[in-house]
Amino acid sequence: MSESASGAVADGLGGGEALIGMATLGKTAAALALVLAIIVACSLLLRRLNGGGRGQGQRPRLVGSTSIGQRERVVIVEVEGTWLVLGVGGGQVNKLHELPAPESPATAPAFSEDDGFAARFAKALRHNAGLGRHDRDRP
Repeated sequence: MSESASGAVADGLGGGEALIGMATLGKTAAALALVLAIIVACSLLLRRLNGGGRGQGQRPRLVGSTSIGQRERVVIVEVEGTWLVLGVGGGQVNKLHELPAPESPATAPAFSEDDGFAARFAKALRHNAGLGRHDRDRP
């Protein structure tokens, strides 16, 4: 074979290798998309199965908590009409006491744990602003 013929063959093979590389890349991308789709579908299925299996009465509800140390807390949780007093800290949860839940709802604290810092701060500002006005009006 002459040099020009062998060069043409090499150019033809190089183009074919590029096409083969692109086909492999496309197959790899398609396989990755399929795996991601399977993961999303499985997570949705598990969420639906776990959510439907539990009744509303079976979910624990936080009644109250207080900090007793830097990393330790005492927590009251209501589960199926029973209050559990739990000690939480150091990666452990210990049951301290168990008692039946009262019939009447517990009084709500001034600041619930659901309130974020911004809501508590705004409430404190409104409270302080109200006190400041009364002080100025007095002689």
